[in-house]
Amino acid sequence: MKKVLLTGISGYLGQHCAVELLNNGYAVKGSLRSLSKSDSILNNLKEHVDTTENLEFCELNLLDDSGWDQAVAGCDFVMHVASPFISKVPKDENELIKPAVEGTIRALEAAHKAGIKRVVLTSSMVAMLGDLTGDEHIDENSWTNVEAKNMTAYLKSKTLAEQAAWKFAKDGGLDLVTIHPGPIYGPSLSNDLSGESMSLFKRMITGELPRMIHSSINMSDVRDVAKIHVMALENEQASGKRFIVASESTHSFQEISSHLNANGYEKVGTGLMPNFLVKLLAKFNNEMKGMMPFVGNTYKGDIKETKRVFNWEPIPFAKMVLDTAKAVDKTLNAA
Repeated sequence: MKKVLLTGISGYLGQHCAVELLNNGYAVKGSLRSLSKSDSILNNLKEHVDTTENLEFCELNLLDDSGWDQAVAGCDFVMHVASPFISKVPKDENELIKPAVEGTIRALEAAHKAGIKRVVLTSSMVAMLGDLTGDEHIDENSWTNVEAKNMTAYLKSKTLAEQAAWKFAKDGGLDLVTIHPGPIYGPSLSNDLSGESMSLFKRMITGELPRMIHSSINMSDVRDVAKIHVMALENEQASGKRFIVASESTHSFQEISSHLNANGYEKVGTGLMPNFLVKLLAKFNNEMKGMMPFVGNTYKGDIKETKRVFNWEPIPFAKMVLDTAKAVDKTLNAA
């Protein structure tokens, strides 16, 4: 049985990747910052897989060299999902950039030394947004200009981490594939609503967020993103490529709220926040400042190559929205 080192198994996407790996016959070694989380992760996954006997855990830190060589020992592949994600702008951009870049290089160095067959790295469409002026036609050749106006720490962290990964892969002859989702939604496998994706839906459903920013981009279902991560491990055509895993069309955040409201979530506001107000608030509010690359912009990603290589069709947008809302609603009602 082939074994995969999966970094960031405790995260929203990481848990879905673990389920997809186990259900496809892989053994999984999942990394955690603290092994104290292992029991809760195990309990979450047990509800979605037939067996967890091929699952083990190890302790790794993106900013610490210790444990990486031992973690990859006995593994055939590395799936590097772990990376910090917050949309609001931190006081020091290195809070995001340093662990993203250094953690990626640590994972790749360990994989290279161990003779790992392939590394699948979670990147993002935010590493493909050009000069952040919107209306971009985004494909596998697109890169974000980290010197662009309105650049944020998160966008810079994902772009620099991926660029460092491709340089390392080229210099070291490592087989690398990168996966690029848009904003990720879909049901969580845990009851944690504190992450960016679940928090957005919670705030909409409870009426805390009556207006959305004016922005459109391809959006991703977490189940699709996990599926392509796993399919990319052994697909020969995937080698050395970047894949956008998202909806075929762009969707606005207002579309999410309107769809929820039309399907019985009456507290969901369907209004738009004026662009000038977002830009004004961004001068004082770090969360709004984190939205500046997207306000008033449309980014369109091309998923044709992803569909072709993996013979894949994305989960419909409407299903993604309602499945996310149902999962959040279930957690809120259980609290």
